[in-house]
Parts: sequence; C-alpha cells; structure tokens
Amino acid sequence: MSPSFVELFYLLATGLFVFSLHWMNDPKTARRGVIAGASAMAIGMAATWFQPFIQNHGWMVLAVLAGIAVGWPLSRVSLTAAPQRTALSHAFGGLAAGLVGTAKYFAWLGEGPEALTTFRMIAIIAEVILGFITFTGSLFAAGKLQELNWVPQRPVTYFGQNIFNGLLLLVAVGMGAMLVNDPASDMAPLLFGGMIVIALLFGILLIIPIGGADMPTVIAILNSYAGLAAVAMGFVLENKLLITAGALDGASGLILSIIMCRAMNRSYMNVLFGAFGSVAPPQEGGEQGEYRADTIESASQIMEQANQVVIIPGYGMAVAQAQHKVRELYDQLMKRGIDVKFAIHPVAGRMPGHMNVLLAEADIPYTSLLEMDDINGEMPQCDVALVVGANDDVNPAARSEASSPIYGMPIIDADKARTIFAIKRTKNPGFAGIDNGLYFDEKTWMLFGDAKTVIGDLVKELSGESGIYTPGSRRRPA
Repeated sequence: MSPSFVELFYLLATGLFVFSLHWMNDPKTARRGVIAGASAMAIGMAATWFQPFIQNHGWMVLAVLAGIAVGWPLSRVSLTAAPQRTALSHAFGGLAAGLVGTAKYFAWLGEGPEALTTFRMIAIIAEVILGFITFTGSLFAAGKLQELNWVPQRPVTYFGQNIFNGLLLLVAVGMGAMLVNDPASDMAPLLFGGMIVIALLFGILLIIPIGGADMPTVIAILNSYAGLAAVAMGFVLENKLLITAGALDGASGLILSIIMCRAMNRSYMNVLFGAFGSVAPPQEGGEQGEYRADTIESASQIMEQANQVVIIPGYGMAVAQAQHKVRELYDQLMKRGIDVKFAIHPVAGRMPGHMNVLLAEADIPYTSLLEMDDINGEMPQCDVALVVGANDDVNPAARSEASSPIYGMPIIDADKARTIFAIKRTKNPGFAGIDNGLYFDEKTWMLFGDAKTVIGDLVKELSGESGIYTPGSRRRPA
C-alpha cells in the first residue's frame, strides 16, 4: 500500500474516532459510537499492516490471534463486571506502550547513539513511565473492583505517603533526564531498568490510598494515562493515527475525570491523594438511632398507592445483578399508572455511566433516567423513593455535617421524598466509612437483603403471585 493511501485511511480512522466520541455523548447513539470506534481501529490496523516495512506477517497473525484469545472472553463478562474489565483493558494498553518504548530504546541503542535523539528519548521516557504506571495502577484498580483478597479494599495510608510518592516519581523523572542527556552511557541500561521498576511501583502506590467510592473517577484518570502513553508511543513509532487516537483518549478521560470531581465537589488532587473512604470501620446500627425494618407486603402496598416513585440505583444493585428485577418492578408500577423515574448520581457504581449501562441492559427507557440535577427538583413531590444499594450518594451528611468526609458532595435528595425505602444487604456503612442519617429518618423504612431477592419479592407482591398481599387492603400509615 502506498504512503498516500495509508495517510488517507489514517485520516478516515481519525474522523471515525472523533465521531465515535461525539456519538457516545448520547445513549441513543452510543451503540453507533462503539461501532465507529471499533471500525476506526480495524482500519488503522489494516492500513499499518499493509505498509511495505511490515515483513514478517506470521508474527502479526500470531499477535492478532493472541489478542482475540484474550479479548473475546473479556467481552463476554457480565455488565456488572464491566468496571474491572475496563481497568484490565487500560492495563493491557499501558503494558503495550511500556513494552514498545522499551523495545525501541534498545533497538535504537544497538544502531548507535546518533539514533537516540533528544526528541526520541523524551518520547520514550514519557511512554515508558506513563505506560508502566498505567499497567500496575490499572491491575490494582481491577483487583479492588473485583474485591480480591490480596488487594486492600479500604484506602491504605501511612505518614508522609504523598511526600514519599512524589519523591519516588521525581527519582524516575530524574533517571529519565539522565538518559536523555546521555542515552548510550555505561549506566544507561541500569538507569532505564530502574526507571521501569519505579514506574511499576508508583502505579501500585498511586492506587492503594484510593477508596472504592472514588473508583469511577480513578477509572477515568487511568483512561487518560493510557491515552497519553499512546500519544508518546505514536511519537516514538512516528505514527500519526496513534498520536491523534491517544490524544482523543487522553483528553476525554481527563475531561471526564474533572467532570466527576466537580460532581463530588472535590478537587482532582484530593481524589488522587485524599484517601477518601478511610474514616471509620464498619459499624452495626450507628449512633444516630435504630433502623426501622419493614415488610415486603407493607412496602408493596405503599408503592401501589403512590403517584410517583423514584428509584435510586447504586453499587448494591450492580453486585446483586438486580437490574432485570428492577425492570420488572418498573413494569408493574407503570401498569398501575404510577410515574416511575430513575435518579442517577454521576459517581454511582464503579465506573462512569455504570448505572446507565446496567439499566440499558435491562431495556429501561432512556427517557426514564434522570441525572441528579434534573431529578432533585422533583424529590419533594415524590411519594416513594426506593434506594437500591446506594449509600453515600444519598447521605444527608453531605449537606449538613462539615466534619463529614463527604461534606459538600452533591447528593440525590432522597430525604425530601414523602416515604423512603432503602434496600441494603447489611447494616455496614458505605465506602466512605460513615453511617447514613437517611436510614434513621422517621420517613425511612429498611428492606434488608440481597437487592435482587428483595425486588423480586416486591414484584411478586405487586403481581399477586405471592398469595399473601391483596391489592386494596388497609394501608399502613407512612
């Protein structure tokens, strides 16, 4: 394939990447965006493959088959595991960038010092540091999301942690500067290896102080790191498509992480270094009052007599894989002429848009999904707010308690509804490590248990399948 045709296909792929990001802005066109992005990647790979300098096609076929062998099973995971799958994808991208940078350095070193120009060395250093930080950081993020035993779920902090991490990163950058100054010295291979080791270690140290409540933002940040590593790799390989695709990836991830930080009313630096989620150990019942448990029969009776029900999904819904049962509950309530809406907090779940993805899987109409800012104005007129596994996203302490770690974070105003039902597996607090005053409110009734089971029982009561609840029976006062 001639260079002009390669550039033409690269331009086409770049346009598709841009349209892919644009279409991903709206759930109605998101599927089109995914297809456009995948098509752009396929075009870019094909155009690169058929360039004259590609000689050993057997290795290319082997690499493609290896990618399919790993990628196909990852594509089949449930949507509840999408956050950790996304983190693994970032890890693979970071590792690829780091390995390519390492290979190019030693290949050019073999050609002689003149091949290692200042520009090339700066690009390689950036690629290697960002790539390996993304690799280990993403692996540990995936471990946290998967709740693996060997990865601490709560933030791990120690005295002088941020100072130590900053000094460690400065050492890696200093090694890189020495390599740029003299890339072919006797110490150069040792400095290069030390820089890689520090980058791998820094990726781990960057993630362990971050709690689960910040994981949606962290996923976006890691996405931006992977994109920046791809930009550096594009400069190293002199590939324009890699540069533009990486820039789009890195910029979109950075913008998304900033948007999510604003949604939590916290700074970018506070998310990375604030150790959010380490305030208190799990407690039973808390000090604010006693939980008031309700029955499925009573809860379904009150819901049936409501005019408007707002469902507030959280991570508990994802863990229980209850989205399809939520759809059945939605259908039962809509059949009775009840207005049902979903309140989506920007950081609900473990990755950006997690709740939207799960509810879309259950074919819940997009028009019923409202963002926090859009639904809060309606909450005082809401008859029933059903909190499904959410905790910190509806905690009134964010508005009233200046000493709370979530103070100032915008929340969904579930406490303004006339009646609140909260589904929780246990009495333990959420990832912020604090009790939720909403659960002790006189308007709140607890439905303890697995979200999928509890909502399934509510559906049976509303449909009359349980044989216990009779529609129209005497209502318990809210």
